[in-house]
Amino acid sequence: MPRWRELPSSLDERVRNLIVQMRRLKDRSGLSLASLQSKTGYSSSSWERYLSGRALPPRKAVEELARVSGQDPTRLLVLHELAEEAWNQEIAATPVADTPKPENARRRMVLIGVCATVVLAAISAGTLLAAPWKDDGNGKKGATTARYSSAPASRGAFAYKTGKTYPCTVRRETGRLSAGYSDTRTALLSGPDWDVVEAQCLLDYHGFDPGDVDGVVGPRTTRAVKRLQQKSDLPPDGIVGPQTWQVLRK
Repeated sequence: MPRWRELPSSLDERVRNLIVQMRRLKDRSGLSLASLQSKTGYSSSSWERYLSGRALPPRKAVEELARVSGQDPTRLLVLHELAEEAWNQEIAATPVADTPKPENARRRMVLIGVCATVVLAAISAGTLLAAPWKDDGNGKKGATTARYSSAPASRGAFAYKTGKTYPCTVRRETGRLSAGYSDTRTALLSGPDWDVVEAQCLLDYHGFDPGDVDGVVGPRTTRAVKRLQQKSDLPPDGIVGPQTWQVLRK
């Protein structure tokens, strides 16, 4: 399995998340860049640019990668919609002297909940894992009260909706904190999903502002994770895994 080069620090976290997922899918498939070229119709040099963060892969390339890897493309396509929005915002914000802004620098607020609902529930927790993502405060201590769903699965598949946020009611259940959206203690966050909503609520409870509680791992959520990790003497990599969940659940 190849050792990937670190992605550019300037990449928006939504773009970074998509690329990390694509890298993991390629690694699991065992396909080389040359094999991807022969199976998808996209050149090996194009795949190198996509997987290094130097170019945003087109939607069709994302679909083809999922197809040749034997995976359902729905979650990757959800991440691609978010990444494309971030990429186009970056293009639109970059001044170009004496030339108009590219026509394709559009801001699309896409309703992607429908496609996410169809398949996300069927995707196993280990199919697509995540990798690399205000600040600390005094923490929000004390008990909170409100109705808590003891069966997070009853919420159904997560459906991302632009502008949709979720309330946080954190309480202690069987010795550990929970906001009622997910009971995981090991999942590596990728999102959009209920695990991310749960982590965002717990970050906020501990006094680390994750931004909007929307189920999406964005820059503010990543910064909050890093600050929590620094305070807890964990590697500040922004990745929520078992060790970070252990701190969040305390």
